[in-house]
Parts: sequence; structure tokens; C-alpha cells
Amino acid sequence: MRLDLADLQLFICIVEAGSITGGAIKAHLALASASERLRHMEEDVGVALLVRHARGVTLTQAGEALARHARQILLQQQLLKSELRTFSAGVRGTLKLYANTSALTHFLPGRIAPWLALHPDLHIELEERSSRDIISSLLAGLGEAGIVSDAVDRQGLTFEPVADDRLTLIIPAAHALNTQQSVFFHDILEEPFIGLYSGSALQQHIDSHASALGKTLNVRIRMNTFEGVSEMVAQGTGLGIVPETLAEKYQGRFGYNSVALRDSWAQRKLCLCFRHWQDLTPAMKHLFAHLRGATDAVSGEAHLR
Repeated sequence: MRLDLADLQLFICIVEAGSITGGAIKAHLALASASERLRHMEEDVGVALLVRHARGVTLTQAGEALARHARQILLQQQLLKSELRTFSAGVRGTLKLYANTSALTHFLPGRIAPWLALHPDLHIELEERSSRDIISSLLAGLGEAGIVSDAVDRQGLTFEPVADDRLTLIIPAAHALNTQQSVFFHDILEEPFIGLYSGSALQQHIDSHASALGKTLNVRIRMNTFEGVSEMVAQGTGLGIVPETLAEKYQGRFGYNSVALRDSWAQRKLCLCFRHWQDLTPAMKHLFAHLRGATDAVSGEAHLR
């Protein structure tokens, strides 16, 4: 096959536009030129990629496979361009690190800040994903490392625990559950909840366990921060599920109470996640050595050199 990046970009434009004409416009090509390119693509792969209709096109199974891989290839191209631009600007490199909500909110900020201060020639690009999505991205080759919950299937990847990440239930001070020291998730599913914003990796994790029980959380309102969730719970609006460290942080300020969740998925640890240690870049190895703790600082410096 002789598919090049321009072919892949055109194909994605057609898929997103839903028509060859619309795709040609998005790709800044004449319709005749786009049609000719598409014809050559189908000849090269030896199978139809699109089904033509009066109002547009739909993907064949082969077309769906091409679209999936094309998006990954084009994303990798953009990542490569971005990283090379950092070199041209005098920056030694950019580390891309995926992290779940808990890691991004309360574990990483205090750990990464001093490391970045010692390495002004390095940048870190943090991207929030659910732990399951991080695993999928690493397996697809769309990144080298992430920080995930140990509650997910590691699918052959390496996990190294670095911190506790237990989830806890926070409740209004006058709530009936104050008589309980711990509860199972299935016993509180009928209660009103304060959720995190749509797209939050942690909220997706909680929602998935409700779905596994055949339920949908009764979310009264979604907040953009854990602080917002804590304040709404304290006002008696509903219950919330947050990392235990953050529950302790805001409890004195807002005056709610906490009840332990007995479900195994709530007894989590944050883990460094990657394929193989030898495959990590020297800078990523050094960062991970720092995140493990001071005892690894010497070995980390050796890896960076």
C-alpha cells in the first residue's frame, strides 16, 4: 500500500464531513482531486472504503479500520511535530504523562513542582484520562507512561504503586448515614449525589461501577472541583465520593462527615504505569524515580545521565 499522510488526512476529512464534497472542502482540495485520491486509495488497499449514497457516504468495515488507524497515525505526527518544536525553541524535551483525576489533583502537583524547578530545560504535558483509557492509550502506542489506579486490569503493563488513593463517601453532618462507619456502594445508590464535571476520569470510574450494578447515579448537580463537591455536600444537597486525602483536607472547613466505602474498587493505590522500564526515555525514568520517593534519587540521576 502507498498511503501517505495526505491520503490519511483527506480520508479523515471525508469521514468527519460525511461526504466526499465536504471532505474535499475541509482538506482544501478540488472535488475532482479528492475523488481521484480516494479512488487510488481504494485501488491500493484492494477493497471499498466507503459506500456512496445520494446524501453522502458511510464507512465499510475496512473504512472503519482505516479511520481508526489513520487517527492514531495523525495524532502521532502531531505529537512528533510538537516535540520537535520544543527542541527548535531550545527546550530539551517534553514528557507526555497521562494521569487519572486523583493523581492530577492531589498527588502530582506537590511532587512535580520541585522536580521541574531542578530541570528548567524540560516540559511536562499532563493529560487527564480515566485509568482504563490510559491503559488503552499506552497499549495503542499513544504514550509512554501514565499514573493509574491499581483497580483496573493492567493487561500486561508494568504497575508500580506510589501512593494510597482510597475513595471515601462524604455526607452532610445531619445525614442518617452518620450512624454507620462504613457502607457498600450498592446500599447508597438510591441517594442523591453531587457529581464531578462531565468527562472527569474519576466520575467515569464511579459511574461505571453504578452501571455494573444496573443503576444510574441520581446526580443533582455536577461541580468542576472537589472543593465545590465538598461545599455542596456540606449544605445537605447530596452525597459525594472523593479521594480520602481530599475529604480530610476539606472536612475541617466545611464540616461534613466521612464514611468508608467497603467496596474493593474504592481501596485503590496510585501506580506508575508503563510497558517496560528499559523502553522509557531517560527523563521519564528520572521523573518516575523522583515520584517513587527520595530513596530513588541517586538511581534516578544515574538514569538521566
